[in-house]
Amino acid sequence: MKRPTSRNWPLTVRGGGALLVAIVSFVAARELGIVELMYIGCLLLALLVAGFALLHIGRRVGQAERTLRPDVVPVGSETRVHARVSMRSVSPFGAIRWSDHLPEALEGDARGDASVLATRSAGPDQPLDIAYSARAVRRGVWSIGPLTLRTTDPFGLVRRTHTPAGDTRIVAVPATIPLPHVAISAGEAGGALHASSDQLGQGADNLIARPYVPGDSMRRIHWRATAHRDTLMVRQEEQESTHAATVLLDLGAPRWDASARDGTGQDPAFESALSTCVSIVLRLARDGYQVGVIDTDGTPICEPLPGIDAPEDVEQMLLRFASLTSRRHDTLPGLAQRYAGAQAGPIVLITGILRLQDADALAPLAHHSSLPILLVATPSAEALERATQAGWRTAAIGPEVDLAGVWSEVADRGAHHAEASSHVYA
Repeated sequence: MKRPTSRNWPLTVRGGGALLVAIVSFVAARELGIVELMYIGCLLLALLVAGFALLHIGRRVGQAERTLRPDVVPVGSETRVHARVSMRSVSPFGAIRWSDHLPEALEGDARGDASVLATRSAGPDQPLDIAYSARAVRRGVWSIGPLTLRTTDPFGLVRRTHTPAGDTRIVAVPATIPLPHVAISAGEAGGALHASSDQLGQGADNLIARPYVPGDSMRRIHWRATAHRDTLMVRQEEQESTHAATVLLDLGAPRWDASARDGTGQDPAFESALSTCVSIVLRLARDGYQVGVIDTDGTPICEPLPGIDAPEDVEQMLLRFASLTSRRHDTLPGLAQRYAGAQAGPIVLITGILRLQDADALAPLAHHSSLPILLVATPSAEALERATQAGWRTAAIGPEVDLAGVWSEVADRGAHHAEASSHVYA
């Protein structure tokens, strides 16, 4: 709804007609000598003066208090807006038309009519209660208001405009999608919920061997497995299952449409990626992981979420995501270098456009995670296939994609892979 424009003309259509008739009556009475027309003109002017007096002296509109429940709302959900306006009127009659300005990011019928009689049911100071629902359709930080009241006198001749309430902030955050729990490794339910160990025993005979990838240290080459398989193999270091997970969100502008940098809620692919990110973070946190949410340039997007039910931490994360836009530089190709020589728990990488050279650059990172998941908003079939061959669990995401089904598929695929790998010994 567009912001209402102020109207300086104080008369309604009926009041304007009454004023015109009064003027005509005075002119006709003088020209035609009909005294009765003079009485009609005086009566109409008296009614207009009485209307002005009732609105400007006999009716007072005070300040309004607007509340939103909730004031942080996911895209696609509704908030309930309630405003209470203090009023006082000496006359129980007259109409009130109210309208509340909504930004383009919200949809709702924020206008209505009320009667002065309804505000006087419990006395002359009974407030006017206004309530309506608004649905968030675009992510971002927005303002509702101002609230405008247009009151008329009991005769419907004179009107007055009031602005009892200014702006109230509302935050539209990415929609969160419930995701199913899946085991991220063989025999494990995930995170701190189960303190199981992936330790494979002591001695070289119990170490897992895997194919060599660029970036692996030559000191980790498993010579016996290399001779047995006739291909270069490296040792998979034994480790206890980690209680930490990392969700990497690629905010580089070259991966998204230009609108993702201009403002919030404009690029559907970018918005879908944000919704995917917060949904996965919440799923991993509920499974007991301490989840770090990081940009591909290494910058934390928000504070890590502990593996417990922490509503305040979740709200702070969602508030941070409400204003995210893409940034100028592309840092995805150098991501694997920051994990060289380290072994991490689940790593979920969410990006936009993925090219073949990007899949090649990310290949070493897949072997440094217990569950490497790559989710692409603008997929290339060749790039996804190349990343899959490198060890990533890949899938396409988007506004029309069932994220719960995608998550269940890629995470289950990772658990099955871990179970199969646990039987491969040198």
